[in-house]
Amino acid sequence: MENQRIAVIGAGQMGSGIAQVAAEAGYRVILHDIAPDFVRNGMSRIDKALSSQVQKGKIDEEKKRGVLSRIQGTVSYDEARDASLIVEAVFEDADVKTKIFSALDEICRPETVFATNTSSIQVTRLAASVKRADRFIGIHFFNPPQVMRLVEIIPGLKTSPETVLQARQFVQSLKKESVLAKDVPGFLVNRINAALRLEAYNCLLEGVASVEDIDKALKLALGHPMGPFELADFVGLDVGLNVLKTLHDGYKDPKWRPSLLLEKLVLSGDLGRKTGKGWYDYTSGQKTPRTDVQF
Repeated sequence: MENQRIAVIGAGQMGSGIAQVAAEAGYRVILHDIAPDFVRNGMSRIDKALSSQVQKGKIDEEKKRGVLSRIQGTVSYDEARDASLIVEAVFEDADVKTKIFSALDEICRPETVFATNTSSIQVTRLAASVKRADRFIGIHFFNPPQVMRLVEIIPGLKTSPETVLQARQFVQSLKKESVLAKDVPGFLVNRINAALRLEAYNCLLEGVASVEDIDKALKLALGHPMGPFELADFVGLDVGLNVLKTLHDGYKDPKWRPSLLLEKLVLSGDLGRKTGKGWYDYTSGQKTPRTDVQF
């Protein structure tokens, strides 16, 4: 494992988190994105996360330097040609993902395993873009990857048993737990979570309770660390909306129809923490109820 190289495609919040976890486990990691600024932002995010661990006494400066030394940022796919595993972690757009895998399929070794971190797009659909469908699999981390212990393993229609075993061994090497899920829209966790979140949106729309009280109720009554609206803001409302659209398109069932309130927020550009406003207002540096809109 010490000399094993993996490549993470996408240096955003998920990609940088996966790269950090892999480097902490001893892998040499290629962190790729389409522009130098995106790569620098990803590396900065990792540096900040590791510095936080140093401040909390979880690791020392030497450990931090060692982790950072195992991550190489790049804007070229060529750096990934010798990787034993590719983990794609870009935004939820099937066309973008298939273009990435098609390009990598031309340069990577035949034995390289391709994995997608998609949260809802069917793995078989993405695997059709490459000549190695038997070595293509879903490895779905949860946000933030540094903290969340669970990883979903999703075989596509043609994924080989050997590839499933490799994926589970990779997850285990990161000191995480895995569950095996069928290749259906939303897989397991996001399918259940989307249903819960939609019902929370319906309760808000019907005036059953406020955003704040719904979050409070689910945290205190069900033991959730974050309420559905807090979690939606943390992940990104645009990401949540794309998941619901994928479920609605995949199952053709009206129960998965995206919330109109959610669609309005996304259309307005209020996407959660990353834009300063979502279901809550974060512009003061703290999470506060919104006073500029009526839900």
